[in-house]
Amino acid sequence: MSDPLLSLVSVGLLSIACQYLAYKIRLPAILPLLIVGIVVGPVFGVLNADDLFGDLLFPVVSLSVAIILFEGSLTLKFSDIAGHGNMVRNLCSIGVVVTWGVAATAAHYSLDLSWQLSFLFGAIVTVTGPTVIVPMLRTVRPQTNLANILRWEGIVIDPIGALLAVLVFEFIVASQETAITHTLIAFGKTVGIGSVLGLAAGYLLGLSIRKKWIPHYLLNTAVLTIILGVFAASNYVAHESGLLAVTIAGMVLANMKDVDVEDILEFKETLSVLLISGLFILLATRLNLESVIDVGWGSIVVLAAIMFIARPLSVLASSIGTGLKLNELALLSWIAPRGIVAAAVSALFSLKLEEIGYEGAGIIVPIVFMVIIATVVVQSLTSRTVASLLKVRAPAPTGYLIFGGSKFNRALACEMLNQKLDVTIADTNWDAIREARMMDIPVYFGNPMSDHAARHLDINTYGTVLIMSPYKQLNPLIAYHFEYTMGKDKVWALTNNEQSTRPSHQVSEQYAKKLTLFDEGVTYGYLASAIARESQVKTTRLSDEFTYEQYTQQYGERATPLVAINAEGKSFTFINGNSIQPKAGWRVISLIEPERVEDSGDLP
Repeated sequence: MSDPLLSLVSVGLLSIACQYLAYKIRLPAILPLLIVGIVVGPVFGVLNADDLFGDLLFPVVSLSVAIILFEGSLTLKFSDIAGHGNMVRNLCSIGVVVTWGVAATAAHYSLDLSWQLSFLFGAIVTVTGPTVIVPMLRTVRPQTNLANILRWEGIVIDPIGALLAVLVFEFIVASQETAITHTLIAFGKTVGIGSVLGLAAGYLLGLSIRKKWIPHYLLNTAVLTIILGVFAASNYVAHESGLLAVTIAGMVLANMKDVDVEDILEFKETLSVLLISGLFILLATRLNLESVIDVGWGSIVVLAAIMFIARPLSVLASSIGTGLKLNELALLSWIAPRGIVAAAVSALFSLKLEEIGYEGAGIIVPIVFMVIIATVVVQSLTSRTVASLLKVRAPAPTGYLIFGGSKFNRALACEMLNQKLDVTIADTNWDAIREARMMDIPVYFGNPMSDHAARHLDINTYGTVLIMSPYKQLNPLIAYHFEYTMGKDKVWALTNNEQSTRPSHQVSEQYAKKLTLFDEGVTYGYLASAIARESQVKTTRLSDEFTYEQYTQQYGERATPLVAINAEGKSFTFINGNSIQPKAGWRVISLIEPERVEDSGDLP
């Protein structure tokens, strides 16, 4: 396209289309983004990032990668590494070294790369990343311990692998000096300046957040622009030290006490869609397919070495002393798709090396992109079957996620826990969460559809979401989010009788179909007033002598059935219009109104 404005708008439209396609087919978004970029770029020649941005391409990519690495490092809490077992810790240390060594060796001998470029490539492909792991886990549904290992490996290894790649790249740039002493001095200066500026920037930013020196409405924008300033300043003082500085700054912020970075992390979601989507289409347009074809079988050998040698060896070496079984290790060895950080870092380093005239640097991006596409496609299509064959798939989830921490919700959750049902209450109200925690109910404090929830809530354990909060604007968003994640007929909400008469409470027809929880007329207000009248949530066991018909006759309108549990322990939620018919041996959890005391008319 000759019109720059039309080209930029096209990139935006294509990126949104790719994100929507990924949403519909339940694949990591990076896959359609890269494929579309290749199609509109090297295949048909419709778009070319170099022609579109010219000299600005390098600064745009540099700043984008700096943002990606900073946001990634904000998730690296040292307590998380310690809190998720030896396997995660080992995969993010021993496993990184093993993968690095195997991938570098394969690249050197199969692609005829220099050892320096080979070690850079090896460092780049050590990262997996949550953006590709989490969608895969939803489909595969492995056992909880394996899902936690894979998810937290992806979260923790992103900044670690990126930091390793940055250090290798900085050594390559420093080694352009002829003497080894000059190389070591330049490398030491780069690492030293980057580390000092990163530590200082992270601490000062954390202090300003803790002391509330930055107004809340400016927080995300201020942190973003300050980090970009640190990146530019570090690069100015010591060549190519900026990426190290922003990565360390993020790690400092993530681990400072009394510093809340959750708002900044949530900002990452919008930033990812807006910035990263367009970035990967543009990067893919620069691919030289002929260079990949020229490599030939060497690229296949490298890919095979990464998937069938490096990953199994890293898992095996990391598993010593963890007690994991062979079939569990086999699944961990198979699932390791590469993601956003690998693509972004490889593109940036390739650009920089080409700029300084480093021979052979152009092959890095095509090979990394090939590894990303191959691992995502092959493992997405096969991991579910592999997990089934290895017998490590978790059973269908049966837990409940209740959105809303009201007094009734807490009473219901307590009774469900007493009946051996898994329940978690989520709410943005700290007082409600505090009360639930005091009752030993598992809780999540925050928005359950946030990026933070995606990392900390084990969605794979929930089979049903009950939306019972007073937040009328947030409830539909929660419903749509979890219906996409879990599928249809898994999300139910309390009805709102005001919707038919008040225009401000009108909801979409699709959402209205979910407003059938428990029974007609059971609203949030009704449940709150029932609890205020000292109604109680009770469980009744049915038998041949006391059937469900007798149960309903005894309690009449005083009972609102909520959940039924059959003899095998499987639970069913009462929905207005469904046909649950509890049998002998079942248990029924209901809200029981107190008996009304009739006025006898006698004077005291």
